Amino acid sequence: QVQLVESGGGLVQAGGSLRLSCAASGRTFSSYAMGWFRQAPGKEREFVASISRSGGSTTYADSVKGRFTISRDNAKNTVYLQMNSLKPEDTAVYYCAAAPASGVGYNYWGQGTQVTVSS
Repeated sequence: QVQLVESGGGLVQAGGSLRLSCAASGRTFSSYAMGWFRQAPGKEREFVASISRSGGSTTYADSVKGRFTISRDNAKNTVYLQMNSLKPEDTAVYYCAAAPASGVGYNYWGQGTQVTVSS
């Protein structure tokens, strides 16, 4: 069982930056691949970025590639999402999620943190 708590959201002007954090409970954090997702009002939840268990492999949605960076610190049980050059269309609730090595997908989710980008 993993519990995830996101932080770092807020209001920022277009072109600005934010860093989201997701703190995980438990002693097996390094056994989970981690991902960030977002959901804007009236839209489906969408994938943003993912990182492998070791941190050696990352994947990004095309819409954020080159602007967002996902990273993790397994010693601190934390995954980060550095968001630069923010756009109003990045406004959403951002969720982190954990996927166990068994390959069943993301089955642990945080409560989300709001990111609002003003134009």
